[in-house]
Amino acid sequence: MLNTEQARPDHTQLDSYEPLQLVQALVDDQFDAVRAVRAASASLAEAVTQAVPRLLRGGRLIYVGAGTSGRLGVLDSVELYPTFSWPRERAVALLAGGDEAIFVAIEGAEDNLELGAADIAAVDVGVDDVVLLLAASGATPYVLGALLAARAAGALTVGMANNPNAAVTREAHIGVTLDTGAELISGSTRLKAGTAQKIALNTFSSAVMVRMHKVHGNLMVDVKPTNAKLYRRCVHLTVLATGADEAVARSTLQACDYQVKLAIVMIEKKLGLNEAQALLDECDGSVRQALA
Repeated sequence: MLNTEQARPDHTQLDSYEPLQLVQALVDDQFDAVRAVRAASASLAEAVTQAVPRLLRGGRLIYVGAGTSGRLGVLDSVELYPTFSWPRERAVALLAGGDEAIFVAIEGAEDNLELGAADIAAVDVGVDDVVLLLAASGATPYVLGALLAARAAGALTVGMANNPNAAVTREAHIGVTLDTGAELISGSTRLKAGTAQKIALNTFSSAVMVRMHKVHGNLMVDVKPTNAKLYRRCVHLTVLATGADEAVARSTLQACDYQVKLAIVMIEKKLGLNEAQALLDECDGSVRQALA
């Protein structure tokens, strides 16, 4: 039996716990998720190293999963545009059962090997794409079908599973094992197995974006303002990066369509919009290099 399906011997009276004891037990169990991801750091770093050159050539991030794993992939893909201005068309999420499965379980979809392969073919996966294959068990047929099709198409495949020696980590170019062990509620991989996948995805995609110059220092300077909160954040980030007062930051941002990178270079180098854009382009979008 898979580790994630084992019954825990240490909380056999879980249903009799008082609310505080129950909440504390559930929270404490989540620390295993952090430890599991930390143990997989070397694999995640290798995935970042191999992914960046492909993405710089125009490749896409493609997330594949079923159930909780698939929904976590959808979440990570959706957040890349507002956080890093990553083009929506270059963050593709494939979920067993399609978009409807975000809200409702689609019977049998995750058990269909051919459906996974067909979904990969439908988005025309190529050699510069990076395909993230997510399965707590590590053996979900939909995910394995997608993996085999993505490999055949020449894409970089990164398999993430919560059980050691899983098929999805063995067959992928890079396997990331998030060994979270047995769940507090037996078999419920929406708990710490899901938490570990969320941390791993956050870590991978954020590290990729840092390496692609979408962060200056530790400031998210490629943010895409899509609401009032993010417009305020753009001003705050520009002030932090340059030391300019808020009025200067705001007026500069208005001149460059609220592109924080451009505003920083314009203020720090005392350049106009076109000159700052040319300098950033020359430095492959690196604010640090442009300022140097």
